[in-house]
Amino acid sequence: MTNRLVEHEITVDAPAAAVYRLIAEVENWPRIFPPTLHVDHLERGEGEERIRIWATANGEAKNWTSRRTLDPQGLRITFRQEVSSPPVAAMGGTWIVEPLSDSACRVRLLHDYRAVDDDPDGLKWIDEAVDRNSRAELASLKQNVELAHACEELTFSFEDSVRIRGRAEDVYDFVNEAHLWAERLPHVASVRLEEDTPGLQTLEMDTRAQDGSTHTTVSYRVTFPHHRIAYKQITLPALMALHTGCWTFAQDEEGVTATSQHTVVLNTANIARVLGPGASVADARAYVRGALSTNSRATLGHARDYAENKR
Repeated sequence: MTNRLVEHEITVDAPAAAVYRLIAEVENWPRIFPPTLHVDHLERGEGEERIRIWATANGEAKNWTSRRTLDPQGLRITFRQEVSSPPVAAMGGTWIVEPLSDSACRVRLLHDYRAVDDDPDGLKWIDEAVDRNSRAELASLKQNVELAHACEELTFSFEDSVRIRGRAEDVYDFVNEAHLWAERLPHVASVRLEEDTPGLQTLEMDTRAQDGSTHTTVSYRVTFPHHRIAYKQITLPALMALHTGCWTFAQDEEGVTATSQHTVVLNTANIARVLGPGASVADARAYVRGALSTNSRATLGHARDYAENKR
């Protein structure tokens, strides 16, 4: 069996401990690393954890479970996929953060892997995916860490919730069945939903804005019946550099609390073009939050009607 060993590295203008923390906190990976769609903790212990990762590789969405060992003193994190997705037979590696000064560090990302049946085409596919993702991850890590403090106002999160007298299953079904949204939601002009792998959806949607214009977005969605749907947009409106979100459905004795949560990073390069030369970051925040909240509240309202009529 042929094991491939590769290494990628990048220099980051930020303290080593801060960079290590960012890599260690996997909940934030969809915001930090372009290929990552969603990460869930399956187990957490002292210095050990199991995580499930959904990510794209060469344009295909994949998911796998990994074990990680965290060493905050040594600034190292080792990882090993438990069950890999073909053509990967085995995959593991190490993050190593090396201080260069009080305000800079080197991040090294090591991978070792092999292909199913040592297939050369499979190995070539993995080589390309690891190289592409590693370069993207390290470049994005550098960008996100270096801009984190200077650009706090560009990143923001918010949520909208409604109470529903009904069952979480019915509310979940309404949001999950996005292929019906063009019939069910006035702000959706057209929609295309694919789910080749159960629980992993690709959603392309044309949405009407309040001014009558339409824009196209593409998202990957990870579904957890009947309590959560997490998503990451990969084709974005002009004012957003990143948009992740999560629909949650919490059942209690009296009904359901349905919530739509968003995290956004603004694309400042497009503010003047979209909102006018005098527009500020605050204007862009207000505009994006208003647009997303309007659509979320509309979807939640129709989901409430659907679920309450099912009672």
